[in-house]
Amino acid sequence: MLAKDIKPGAIVVYQDAPCLIEAVSVQSPSARGAQTLYKYRARNLITRQKVDITLRGGESLEEADFVRRPVKYIYSDATHHHFLDQTDYNDYALPHEAIAEQMQYVTEELEGIQALIFNGECVSIQVPWTVTLRIVECEPGVRGNSATSRSKPAKLETGLVVQVPEYLEPGELIKVDTRTGEYLSRA
Repeated sequence: MLAKDIKPGAIVVYQDAPCLIEAVSVQSPSARGAQTLYKYRARNLITRQKVDITLRGGESLEEADFVRRPVKYIYSDATHHHFLDQTDYNDYALPHEAIAEQMQYVTEELEGIQALIFNGECVSIQVPWTVTLRIVECEPGVRGNSATSRSKPAKLETGLVVQVPEYLEPGELIKVDTRTGEYLSRA
């Protein structure tokens, strides 16, 4: 897969390990004859570490042999989170530590979760890029403060804390970007 064709969400092989591309930035050349640089922020799906990858325009990475399967979150026990495959009804159990970051956005009703299957084993999950979550706790908004774009911390139903506009109240549904963890809009 050529550097220009690698997009966020792609899974490539880098240093003999599958890596999920999370962000892409392109650095255009400033001199004649120079090559465009593609910089990727990726996550190694085996070790869960973040990896920075830089490629020149003509270079490429091998696409990982992965299967994405639609799953639904069913429950958690003391050590694992359990997901049900929506096509063949297999149960995938992933350790709490392996998917702690993604679980900040997962509720029982969440649709669009994908299990990442590598060599027949579920190594991670991928959540949708935006999710709708309910505010459970935040400071009350002060009347008349809506003219400025101030924000306040709000605790969501999954335990995640995000900065939201001051006028939002507990009980409201908001959309959150799962790539950055930022508030997007009301739902």
